[in-house]
Amino acid sequence: MWPEFYRVGDVAKADSRAATDWPANNDRIAVKSDAHILIVDDDKGIRDLLQEFFQKRGLRTTVAADGIEMEDILRRTQVDLIVLDVMLPGKSGLELCRDLRASYSTPIIMLTAVTETTDRVVGLEMGADDYVPKPFDPRELLARIRAVLRRNGAAEPKRASTKQIYHFAGWTMDCSRRRLMAPGDVRVELTMAEFNLLQTFVKSAQRVLTRDQLIELSGGDSDYSFDRSIDILVSRLRRKMEDDPKTPKLILTVRSGGYQFLPETTSE
Repeated sequence: MWPEFYRVGDVAKADSRAATDWPANNDRIAVKSDAHILIVDDDKGIRDLLQEFFQKRGLRTTVAADGIEMEDILRRTQVDLIVLDVMLPGKSGLELCRDLRASYSTPIIMLTAVTETTDRVVGLEMGADDYVPKPFDPRELLARIRAVLRRNGAAEPKRASTKQIYHFAGWTMDCSRRRLMAPGDVRVELTMAEFNLLQTFVKSAQRVLTRDQLIELSGGDSDYSFDRSIDILVSRLRRKMEDDPKTPKLILTVRSGGYQFLPETTSE
């Protein structure tokens, strides 16, 4: 049985065998059998423990000690999610997150020993999908991974659903393929959290939605981990979609109300 006090990153750790011996069938996750997780952490103990813990629960897991190893792995193989520590030798996790977002839409969960809200805000602004503070219970991280993979479409095959394509202000949003095309047929890369929030806006076009409603409608218990996360995601969407993010014409801020997606939408 896993001791109650065991948390990865604590100064005084329990025997790592206690963690990896926790019955895997207690929290086996319903994701595709070949879901591939990349763990980037300079602490070998954490890398080894998480790798064993996740592999016992059906996740293919690869580890890297720093950004150089991470980049080498990403050149050679595709991953479904990256668990990225903030405090790394060389480039920090925040810098790597920013670099990753220039080329990849792969979901990122950041690990950090820093609990300041400012640092979480910076991480989310750079494109992270979720944040887990150290010390943490590996079962909590597993649950976060499960939620992110589920929202990103890496779950076991579901029943076929009606294909949904939305058009607004010259834009095209294909929800089944999770693809956003700008006017001129140029693809715009969105993170999982950004896509989910935009999808909520598009399906509720011209309605004023509070932050709490946006969290609920987007299914966000992991992506929206603190009060300002909706505001940060809206800011990220504006930077990618608005001609002038400071004077938005698509996503409007409603004072004391929340947000409103202004364009009329059609669907097919």
